[in-house]
Amino acid sequence: MKADKVRRMAAQVLKAANKDVWFDGKEIEKIQSVMTKEDVRDLIKEGVIKKRKKQSQSRGRAKLLKEKKKKGRKKGRGKRRGKRKAREEGKKQWEKNVRGQRKILKELKEKQPEAVKKIGYRKLYKRIKGGFFKGKDYLKASVEGRKR
Repeated sequence: MKADKVRRMAAQVLKAANKDVWFDGKEIEKIQSVMTKEDVRDLIKEGVIKKRKKQSQSRGRAKLLKEKKKKGRKKGRGKRRGKRKAREEGKKQWEKNVRGQRKILKELKEKQPEAVKKIGYRKLYKRIKGGFFKGKDYLKASVEGRKR
């Protein structure tokens, strides 16, 4: 049988387009001796006939860009779309803020225990949780007794 007819049969078996069917050039006699779809299936099992993979969009450049962004590059003002709150999830922002304040409170408790005791560690902790302080500097100022 002619190779183009075998190709068409193989395309039906593989559920692919004719152009996506690959023949092994060394086994051309075997391919021409095919008469039925069952013979085609046997050749597919042997690896004489294969289905070509679809060429997809390359991810190489995207991976490079992701690596650069991971390092902190490509995040300047010119690359930004949307407000800060839209770019960073509110809860994540809050978690970052609270964790930083709690770390500072822990350090203040070790360095200046009297100043923290005066207000009360628990009270300060609860205030942090409630969003009383804007940031770490405001917490420090509150504990040290200076205005901010």
